[in-house]
Amino acid sequence: MISVRDISLSYGGQALFENASLQINDGDRFALVGPNGSGKSTLFRLILGEVEPDRGRVEMKRGTVIGYLPQENAPVSDKTVLESALDGFHSPDDRLKARAKAVLMGLGFKVADFTRPMRELSGGWAMRTALARLLVRDPDILLLDEPTNHLDLYSLLWFRNYLLEYRGTVVVISHDRVFINTVCRKIVSVQEHVLRVYHGDYDHFSREREEEKRRLEASYRTQQAEIGRMKEFIDRNRARLSTARRAQSMMKRLDRVERIEIPPDPKLVKIKLPQPARGGKEVMRLAGVCKSYGKLSVYHNLDFSVPRGASMALVGPNGAGKSTLLKILAGVLPFESGERKPGHNLTIGYHSQHRAETMDESRTVLDEATAGSREKAPEFVRTVLGSFLFPGDDVFKKVKVLSGGEKSRLSLVKILLDPPNYLLLDEPTTHLDMDSVQALINALAKFEGTMAFISHDVHFINSLAKQVVHVDRGRITVYPGNFELFQWRQSQATKPK
Repeated sequence: MISVRDISLSYGGQALFENASLQINDGDRFALVGPNGSGKSTLFRLILGEVEPDRGRVEMKRGTVIGYLPQENAPVSDKTVLESALDGFHSPDDRLKARAKAVLMGLGFKVADFTRPMRELSGGWAMRTALARLLVRDPDILLLDEPTNHLDLYSLLWFRNYLLEYRGTVVVISHDRVFINTVCRKIVSVQEHVLRVYHGDYDHFSREREEEKRRLEASYRTQQAEIGRMKEFIDRNRARLSTARRAQSMMKRLDRVERIEIPPDPKLVKIKLPQPARGGKEVMRLAGVCKSYGKLSVYHNLDFSVPRGASMALVGPNGAGKSTLLKILAGVLPFESGERKPGHNLTIGYHSQHRAETMDESRTVLDEATAGSREKAPEFVRTVLGSFLFPGDDVFKKVKVLSGGEKSRLSLVKILLDPPNYLLLDEPTTHLDMDSVQALINALAKFEGTMAFISHDVHFINSLAKQVVHVDRGRITVYPGNFELFQWRQSQATKPK
């Protein structure tokens, strides 16, 4: 269907690909994985013909229809949401309209949203509409660049199930390992300027890579020992007339040895967070809280208690009130009646996408990261920034030139450098690559305070949640355990008796 043949491509003297090849056949399910900046998104642009390789070529079966979802910048127009989802169809019939509505609802839209103009939508909802348009078109190949970034947990689960039924070819870039494990059957490693295909899911790929690394290191040690013996022989014999010829022959052999090289170790950055001051046994209590948006009542007489040491994942359908609850707990959203009672010695850190707007845009990334926090060693600060995709001299960029995703990551870094004893995180893994997500998980797993978070990353939830808080139409139910256990309980409850 698509053949990438021996492509080489460099930008500014830096090689992205060198004689890289890939065959994409009908029905393939590929996940592209590799370090940030390795060329994953560029490979999509090569396939689409938006970028020409320096050498090599991309060949495509005639008539192949490609659906492409970029990471950002969905087009905004005066069309309604439904019209945008049906864009490209000259005269959509009732069957097609019904399909578009079903896809939009699966991605979290309500019926009332169908007639909303696209210009009223946030960037995230515009991206959902762009995704809906692709799914309605039902192309031969889907090229999806971080498609889950703008989805909530429930729309993500719907989308995952949709792709399992989709009959075409899928090539996806994603930081969500559970999504990859569920949807993809092959992994394409975009690393060291080449494309290597591994059969199986991401977990199998990780094991294979570790085994390859062990074999390579063993071969390297064996070769280094042999090189050492050859050099010792040369040093011992080249000065003696009787053995100089043999030493000369050994030197030629040594020159011909193809050296085994160990690639740079992409080990996960380890972040050791300073631990917060200990708070009271009850971190927060909400008593009789009522919260409405106009005529829409979200919570009525809500009672909710948060014990010290809890790590709560807030889950529920779109619009159920998860972010509202998080904001009430954080103290950044007023409510009509009831009480919010903070516990003893409570300090709160709240991360949301909109918090980035409160930054001082004249500062550098490094200065903004350390503003107002306890003094930290510069090496530690730059290590944390590096793990959240601010490597090297990027720490000297001005905040004003950062993208929305970069500001969101910087907001998260500020909290982690000086963590309070109650962390409230709204979609903290958005705009992070897989290694950075794991670095965040590892750091938060050792956090001794209390946490509540909203996330669409199932691996993140299962790694950190000790309780699942199910939010549904103003009702809150707390379940012990992670999301996997919660899903099992839900499936048992819905089984016919």
